[in-house]
Amino acid sequence: MTHPEYILTLSCLDQRGIVLRVAGFLAEHGCNIIDSAQFGDPESRLFFMRVHFALEDEAVLDADLRGAFAALCEANNMRGQLHDAHAKPRVLIMVSKIGHCLNDLLFRYKSGLLPVEISAIVSNHMDFYQLAASYNIPFHHLPLATGASEEAKLAQEARIVELLDTHKVELVVLARYMQILSPGLCKALEGRAINIHHSFLPSFKGARPYAQAHTRGVKLIGATAHFVTGELDEGPIIEQDVERVDHAMTTDELTAIGRDVECVVLARAVKWFVEHRILQNGHRTVVFK
Repeated sequence: MTHPEYILTLSCLDQRGIVLRVAGFLAEHGCNIIDSAQFGDPESRLFFMRVHFALEDEAVLDADLRGAFAALCEANNMRGQLHDAHAKPRVLIMVSKIGHCLNDLLFRYKSGLLPVEISAIVSNHMDFYQLAASYNIPFHHLPLATGASEEAKLAQEARIVELLDTHKVELVVLARYMQILSPGLCKALEGRAINIHHSFLPSFKGARPYAQAHTRGVKLIGATAHFVTGELDEGPIIEQDVERVDHAMTTDELTAIGRDVECVVLARAVKWFVEHRILQNGHRTVVFK
């Protein structure tokens, strides 16, 4: 018989005995630890922990386990969450006219490499409605003209919020969505929206980043996945990677290499999020790989 599995995450002020208390709680409730990771940050003086475990005592109910864990957190001033390890979080992907990251995420999803349920795709253009249909995923065209008024932008975002509520979305992925989200929407999505940026932040922002990189004669190009905040491209960084390039490469070659890096970096960030491996540490992240 397969036992229910959970992922426990927590953060709190670093202090003696946290691991012992958590392990004792799990043992007391008939749980067996499958893997565990922890990190104490000497700068913030915070402690972070992730535990994957199985509930082997059939007499312990899910509600009882969750209630007891909430009591443990309250007694020890911990911020903790208990997740069903086999639940697939519901994801909404947003994209504009550049589709390599969208295509990569859809392939990983369909292949079972990305443990998510993609509830919908939102775009301000119609370019990828056929791609969405080929995966049997609802496609929502929410146009937003260049230079649109603030009123039009907020009306479009209100439709996005409706979709988030309808589909009970747990993660929003900006897969090269080339619109700046309003401060209000950024706040509503805090901690559950990931963006991919086509360089090591803050280098080469704006239009034609790889042309900018080519002009500067860079030797490394990279990509950055980060949480979305109200400060443009300044959210906590989740993952980065680079590829070496040289003087002989054209802008088109740099772009092709850069897009491959973007796909890999974004896929890693999404996978780590849905596996509950990312904990925020102020403006930084702790990622238990």
